[in-house]
Amino acid sequence: MIQYQDKNLTVFQSALYKTTTVVIHTEEAIIMTDPNWLPEEVQEIRNYISQHIGNKKLYIIYTHSDFDHIIGASAFPEAYVIASVEFSINEHKKEIMKQIEEFDQKYYLYRNYTPSYPIVDYQVVNDGETLQIGEVTLHFYKSPGHTADGIFTVVEPYGIFLSGDYLSDVEFPFIFSGYRDYVHTINKAYEIYQTYNINYHVPGHGTTTGDKEEMARRVEVSRCYLEQLSRGNEQLEEFCKKEYDFFEGMKDIHESNKEKVD
Repeated sequence: MIQYQDKNLTVFQSALYKTTTVVIHTEEAIIMTDPNWLPEEVQEIRNYISQHIGNKKLYIIYTHSDFDHIIGASAFPEAYVIASVEFSINEHKKEIMKQIEEFDQKYYLYRNYTPSYPIVDYQVVNDGETLQIGEVTLHFYKSPGHTADGIFTVVEPYGIFLSGDYLSDVEFPFIFSGYRDYVHTINKAYEIYQTYNINYHVPGHGTTTGDKEEMARRVEVSRCYLEQLSRGNEQLEEFCKKEYDFFEGMKDIHESNKEKVD
């Protein structure tokens, strides 16, 4: 499952939707994101953590509340959970858990844990707030648009940018909570690149990159998509077919995005 590994950073990738789980090794802790998808994949991540945790504390950052990103949460009961306050008070928790149940039912999947919605220990309330974990500083930024409860995280001094379901190289913008919020969040991502020396960008779906030009390209491609979507450009679908290998499988989301523009 390991898609990328370098120094303090290991990135696992699921066979489903190229969904990522980040593991960051620090002197005092291991920091993860979004353990997922299939039972065997969650177990592989669990085994990796068990082998490396030692006396360190485990932290999990949930980038947002889509069911595929929290499906493995209960496999890590010892974790100190970090997420946005919006994630914590999400009024759709029951619906999200029902999606997990329906997924496992549909594909005849047994798990060696009972899925549950994560209980948040540290709630990110304000844009730009920080959390110190030993030598590492986590900088949090609200990222609504895909969902209402997303957060970006910048991990210093390593220069790791965890963007959740934004800036993917395999998905165009999926707008589930608001078009204007999404535009603002992409602008915020641009500002993050201007503020920090980002060495690694890890999207929630897709490929980890340390290439600065590729990082900038992902921002501009998202901006281009959002701008052309608002203009009703009929050529946008052709652009997406060339840019995204799996566009045909996401076409219904593109159609739904058109209705989100305001």
